[in-house]
Amino acid sequence: MNTNVIKINKNECIACQIEWSLSFRPLVAYLKRRLKTEETIKKEFYRFLLEKIEKEGALAKNLMVEDLAQYKETLELIFTILTPLMANEKELYWALSTPVPDQIFFSTDLLYNFIQKNVEEHGKAGGEYQKKKEKDQIKFIYNVILKRYYNYSALTDNEMRFAYNNPETGLTQYYNVNVDTQFVDITYHKKELPVLNFEQFSGFVNDERGLELLNEVLPLNDFKFDGFTVISITDVTLQHAIDGIRESLVNHNYQTEAYEHVIQTLRTLGGNADIEFGLLPLITVNGKPVLDVDDGSSILINAGRHFGIDHSVFYEQLELYKNNPQPIFFNKITDEQIEKRPFMEAIRKSGIQSYSILPVFYNGELVGMLEIYSKKEVLIDDMLLSRLHSAMPLLGQLFQYRIEEFDTKMDEVLMDKFTALQPSVQWKFNEQVWEFIKKNKGNKNAQDIETVTFKNLYPLFGAIDIRNSTIERNQALKEDLKIQLDKLSASLIALKKSIKLDLIDKILHSCKNWMQRTDGFISSSEEDSLNEFLELEVYPVLKHVEKNHPTTKEIVSEYFESINPETGEAFENRRTLEASMQFINASVGEYLESAQEELQKTFPFYFAKFRTDGVEYDIYIGQEIAPDIPFDMLFLKNMRLWQLQSMAEIARLANRLVDKMEKPLLTTQLIFIHSNPIDISFRNDERRFDVEGTYNIRYEVIKKRIDKVKIKDKDERLTQPGKIAMIYYNTFEANEYMAYISYLQEQGFLMLDVEMLDLEELQGVSGLKALRVGVNYDAEKQVM
Repeated sequence: MNTNVIKINKNECIACQIEWSLSFRPLVAYLKRRLKTEETIKKEFYRFLLEKIEKEGALAKNLMVEDLAQYKETLELIFTILTPLMANEKELYWALSTPVPDQIFFSTDLLYNFIQKNVEEHGKAGGEYQKKKEKDQIKFIYNVILKRYYNYSALTDNEMRFAYNNPETGLTQYYNVNVDTQFVDITYHKKELPVLNFEQFSGFVNDERGLELLNEVLPLNDFKFDGFTVISITDVTLQHAIDGIRESLVNHNYQTEAYEHVIQTLRTLGGNADIEFGLLPLITVNGKPVLDVDDGSSILINAGRHFGIDHSVFYEQLELYKNNPQPIFFNKITDEQIEKRPFMEAIRKSGIQSYSILPVFYNGELVGMLEIYSKKEVLIDDMLLSRLHSAMPLLGQLFQYRIEEFDTKMDEVLMDKFTALQPSVQWKFNEQVWEFIKKNKGNKNAQDIETVTFKNLYPLFGAIDIRNSTIERNQALKEDLKIQLDKLSASLIALKKSIKLDLIDKILHSCKNWMQRTDGFISSSEEDSLNEFLELEVYPVLKHVEKNHPTTKEIVSEYFESINPETGEAFENRRTLEASMQFINASVGEYLESAQEELQKTFPFYFAKFRTDGVEYDIYIGQEIAPDIPFDMLFLKNMRLWQLQSMAEIARLANRLVDKMEKPLLTTQLIFIHSNPIDISFRNDERRFDVEGTYNIRYEVIKKRIDKVKIKDKDERLTQPGKIAMIYYNTFEANEYMAYISYLQEQGFLMLDVEMLDLEELQGVSGLKALRVGVNYDAEKQVM
């Protein structure tokens, strides 16, 4: 034990904030109380210490710290009763100090040496440090007073944490300092304590003005401290390190800066300045690991970048590790280890002698790796692993947040640059997004994202059209316009009976002319002219009449109600037609979506559905859609058979819907057969795929022109209700589909009325042929 005096505070005025005296009087009172209640053998020990203090009369008075060295034996007895019996003083940070902790007069050697180093280091500190220390001392004093007199302890507690740079290890260690004031008596010089409103002092921990207000109410010179304090210090480095990682999680700080903080925390946790750490979250694109090259926290990534190791080497090793995540220890990197794991060559070139990897899990899933490395040969032992064990769940959470952040960023760029995509092609967009993020991270002049292209895909096109939809729309429009003009005419005649206005006669005359014109075909331009007549001539007059002649309000209101698009009778035919068309399209669309989702299980393909007056769809299938799955032409043949069967199912579905529609409508079914592969690219501006190249564009042109194609030398449309039309160029295409037709005829889907037809020439397109076959509406539905 050490009796040398240590002056804690450089500033002499810190201890002058309050009157105090050093004495053992509170301890004597404590021992006397214990003698009355203690029933164990401790009672004799307390009596012995009390008698010794009383025998040494000087100890019962006010003491000077310089005089206490001569009473070392008594101080050792005090140490014995105030510390656990089994405590080893060589491992204990413990001391006795003045009632306002300013001078330590008795301490363990461990604490003496520790404090002496810190006093020397902090003695070099500037005025700001001393000001903070003085403020902390005042807080401490007020905390003791408020706790003792008001049972209030909101300012601070008696436990303070500070950092210590260990010169031997080069690492920062953290300690909690506890000051026990149970042997301090407080005297208040005035008669009555003031009543305090503690809501005023709730924020005083960091509010200097608050301490000033408190000093106005409770001046420190009104109090006196008598006795001594007991100081104990606890090493909380491990807990501080864990708290640091937890703080990063709570604050969602998992960027590179936070990683540096966590790595420094891990170094502290490891307790060895020769050991470094790296963090490598398992970032994946399309389920395959990738290296975030801008994340400088991993020695693996840094070494590979600096020494030109191909990323494919790392990807391969990461994929292997992902499938078998086990701790790996290289306490010394050898040529044999490099031969087995080529990426270790870059590690060794970085000057690393020892390298280890620990898998990090989150909810049982691998989310990353913790790298442990050193430029010296070090042994990763059980003690180090046990110190790191408590941090591993927090690292798992940290890595999971980083992965979620990366995935969110990918989705944001994907939605911004492209659109919501099908899983069959999204993998390639993910790769493009990943390349875009790598190239543009931190780049103010961001480059445009590259075009996503798929080459050598086989296209399938299908169209389900509502028969004579244009004629049906025109007919519905004519019928509704007739109702509207009849209603307008009747309203004008009724108005003439109520008011005298020559302009009404003029409008009535124009109305009758329009009634005659709408008896025949009405073109778009005529419809526009009629709307112009109504908007500019009719409605202003009606509104004027309604406003100035209240007796006409009912007549005018009834007319305007009749032309309400949602409920009026002048739109009833168009609403009925639209409802029937939507009914068919929704049913067909639902069938196609369900069918194609099931078909995706055989081989992934791109499927795009478009709404016209009916439903059209594009399908693209080929090796580039799914590079990891070997493509075979059998998948294309299966797709073509499915397309033909699905068209038969759709025709039968539409036929069953006829009786459920207010306006009965029929559908036609068309397939365009194109055997040569084409290339498609995603047009970022229009958010859709389009064909690439002159030859491929020809395919798109033909698609747009065949919907109304006629049979050669006949005035007959190829597409007919109850039939499936298949347009092709080459005989071998017809032969392939004839086999499918024959099979579906045997299955009862198709009729035995196959036609082989030549088609009329279209603008820029000649030589087209077609197969046409009837759909068997009466057969029971079968599933392939």
